Amino acid sequence: MADVQYTEDSIKSLDWKEHIRLRPGMYIGKLGDGSAHDDGIYVLVKEIIDNCIDEHMMGYGKTINIKVTESRVEVRDFGRGIPLGKVVDCVSKINTGGKYDSGAFQKSVGLNGVGTKAVNALSTYFKVQSYREGETKVAEFKRGELINDAKLEKTSERNGTSIMFEPDDTIFKHYHFIPEYLDNLLWNYAFLNAGLTINFNGQKYHSEKGLLDLLKRKCDEESIRYPIIHLKGNDIELAMTHANQYGEEYYSFVNGQNTTHGGTHLAAFREAVVKTVRDYYKKDFDASDVRASIVGAIAVRVQEPVFESQTKTKLGSQNVGPNGPTMRTFINDFVKTELDNYLHRNSEAADALLKRILQSERERKEIAGIKKLANERAKKANLHNKKLRDCRVHYNDKKGDEEKKEESMIFITEGDSASGSITKSRNVQTQAVFSLRGKPFNCFGQTKKVVYENEEFNLLQHALNIEDGLDGLRYRKIVIATDADVDGMHIRLLLLTYFLQFFPELVRNNHVYILETPLFRVRNKKKTIYCYSEAEKQAAVNELGNKPEITRFKGLGEISPSEFGGFIGEDIRLEPVILHKDTKIKDLLGFYMGKNTPDRQEFIINKLKVEKDLVEKEVA
Repeated sequence: MADVQYTEDSIKSLDWKEHIRLRPGMYIGKLGDGSAHDDGIYVLVKEIIDNCIDEHMMGYGKTINIKVTESRVEVRDFGRGIPLGKVVDCVSKINTGGKYDSGAFQKSVGLNGVGTKAVNALSTYFKVQSYREGETKVAEFKRGELINDAKLEKTSERNGTSIMFEPDDTIFKHYHFIPEYLDNLLWNYAFLNAGLTINFNGQKYHSEKGLLDLLKRKCDEESIRYPIIHLKGNDIELAMTHANQYGEEYYSFVNGQNTTHGGTHLAAFREAVVKTVRDYYKKDFDASDVRASIVGAIAVRVQEPVFESQTKTKLGSQNVGPNGPTMRTFINDFVKTELDNYLHRNSEAADALLKRILQSERERKEIAGIKKLANERAKKANLHNKKLRDCRVHYNDKKGDEEKKEESMIFITEGDSASGSITKSRNVQTQAVFSLRGKPFNCFGQTKKVVYENEEFNLLQHALNIEDGLDGLRYRKIVIATDADVDGMHIRLLLLTYFLQFFPELVRNNHVYILETPLFRVRNKKKTIYCYSEAEKQAAVNELGNKPEITRFKGLGEISPSEFGGFIGEDIRLEPVILHKDTKIKDLLGFYMGKNTPDRQEFIINKLKVEKDLVEKEVA
């Protein structure tokens, strides 16, 4: 080992912006390019909006205006406005803010004095303007460096704060905002703050009934078994129903923050529902039967919340406040009283809930024997040697680097050559490979029994560790990696049918992605450019000139491991599988994967015409 000198010169002191830029993951989680809903660029947006929400919660400002373009975010609230003499400090001096004064912000999301500073440091351009009592103050920054500290001016604008920023594309490489993610984020803010109006790119977001409106938006009305139960109390609100689906589906929030990884409040809610239902029906149901097919949402407000990371996706607080009851007691007492009262007052809903529980019980017992045999088959199949090339860091690890766990992914591919290329070029720390044997079974319209009877599905389920829900999910991202030809597309559809039919929460919780690989390689003696579309290919040809060599990749197996490493490394391109709010899974799968119908035939013919036109243009 080389003799490294450890002297006074080895000790470095970084200022606030240098530290944030050097270790951005500590402040905003994973960087990403925007393909995941919790990538850093969305955290930047949230940090700014959270401050506006905190103002609204304190009774100041009923409207927030937001504009997002390709590379710029603008947010304007109508709260009290940052005190003019502290505008620069509040966005550029770490551990500075009004939320340390518990009288000014009693139940705030952000308590660490970091959020806005992180946005500032990670932006190529950042502008803050405060309007307060007829005066305004502007400050501008470049990558956290103050470039304009303007003097106070008179203004006729209403009180409030305006912030504009442009994420730094040297940190967030190839980033893009996905409209559906922003849409979901803003609707959550509206649902959690009844009466608040958010204007975003010409669209209005407003809710009067909170979590009831949220579940109405999330649920297919035809699939729910009884009207949504909506209960509200001091610092707690919940909504729940049961639907015709497999698995559990929850949306949880703390002080307006969407805790996508749950935490103590969600664990207490799940436990309280089971206990209350058992007590009401006076029967010791299996907990999994009570919770199977549940769709629920819970929001709590607590003083000085403790989160398990700076990005605030999982609540760690054991109590609802410094002097309050435990989270478990607080939620259990509320659910026990209010849900029990509701069931006594609404006998039709109580009867429907009981039928759903008994149906889940029957289904569980029906497949119990098959399940046991399937588990034994999975062990004999030597899953981890033959089908799965595992990685070392897993999403559900209780300990370990949170940033690496967020990067964990599994590639599902077909064929020895494709899986071989990915296996040889992957990052063994965070990337696993599952190899399919041939085309999966079309499971549309089948019961969950088929998951255990079909060897491929059973082994995939075990590899993902989702048999008993998402709590054990081993990979943050499930990436479908198939060829960009007809067979590859068919395999992709069959896998999506499997996930949507039996594990829709994987898609709803943004865990399923499609791997994008280049269609063309354009190169000359000096440079190689990989192109993901016809337009990119043409641009590369124009750039390189002199008739460069053009290769059309027909399958993943044609791409060498050395090349593949570049496509699944730092510059990986993933297309998220997103369910739109109006999408009905049953109708969607019925159209694409059910029996052939005149509508589908017409759809295929029209798409073939489009494909034919594209090919003719390419040849021309």
